[in-house]
Amino acid sequence: MFINTDKLNRAFDLIKNGVLKGDFPGAVAAVGNKAGIIKVESFGNRCLYPENLPMNKDTVFDLASLTKVVATNTLFMLFLEKGLISVYDNVNYYLSEFKGKDKENITIFNLLTHTAGFVPFRNLYELCSNYKDAISYICKLELDYKPGTRCIYSDFSYILLGYILEKIGGARLDVLCKKYIFDPLKMKKTSFNPKGSNIAATEIDSNTKKPFIGICHDENGRFFDGISGHAGLFSNIEDLCKFSNMLINKGNNFMSYASFRAMTTNHTLGLEDNRGYGWCIKGDKNSFMGDIALKETFGHTGFTGTSLWIDVKHEVYAILLTNRVHPTRDNNNIIRFRRLFSNSVLASLTENKY
Repeated sequence: MFINTDKLNRAFDLIKNGVLKGDFPGAVAAVGNKAGIIKVESFGNRCLYPENLPMNKDTVFDLASLTKVVATNTLFMLFLEKGLISVYDNVNYYLSEFKGKDKENITIFNLLTHTAGFVPFRNLYELCSNYKDAISYICKLELDYKPGTRCIYSDFSYILLGYILEKIGGARLDVLCKKYIFDPLKMKKTSFNPKGSNIAATEIDSNTKKPFIGICHDENGRFFDGISGHAGLFSNIEDLCKFSNMLINKGNNFMSYASFRAMTTNHTLGLEDNRGYGWCIKGDKNSFMGDIALKETFGHTGFTGTSLWIDVKHEVYAILLTNRVHPTRDNNNIIRFRRLFSNSVLASLTENKY
């Protein structure tokens, strides 16, 4: 497939208009294919309070739940290939305190696909004393539904998965991901607890009255010192294009094709959501990936206003990074905007070269 440049420019014009309308203070977006980046552009401001600071193509963003797929899920797949873990290992094989009604048969598969039975979220930072205490709390928590019967997105699945990978790897998640993912893919600006000043601001802290900049926006992630399987990762557009290029090339020798295929297959058909291992699969449901996306298209979003999706068949990917939670999370215009942007990118695809 080829890209009609004029139509692609219209997609990027939507972002410019999104900034003007107040959908988000700023954004950086990229569209690419198997060969590399086709177009990348920045818009608006990375910070509005206490001062206006312009967005640029190198700005680093709090990825929020993109952490689940870029970091945790990818590390899991690499450990699987090394023979260190299996999709169908029981969770209590790794966590002996993981006990209670219907928990004995919960596997890593259930964590990966959000079918374990957990509630979506609780304020662990108010209920627990530290990271390990939070793990213990989740292990003992009563399930919300019978495992495997529903697909309900839950941070708890990826908090546990991240902790299990840390036990296997013998180090915290930030160290493991740098060693096995970020360094091999040359993702030099991707990390937990980033350094530097060119970082998009998120929500204003009610205590300090200053925005979080380089500090994990997610409250539970921040409680875990900014390192967790569900949130806390920061990155920029260049690094995420490297990551997306690996995916659109079906692993590209970084990950086996067999792993890529298993990871991006819909394993929850008929349930509330379409999930591969970690990834959202478009299927036939309403999706941020667009109304006209192929059912095989896969991607993920982040609460702070980040998203990426990959259409392997048409050989195109799109990344949209915004700071929509700055200065407040109450602005939810990003939900509709993502669909509009994705539709416009997909509409630029053509079988004929212009």
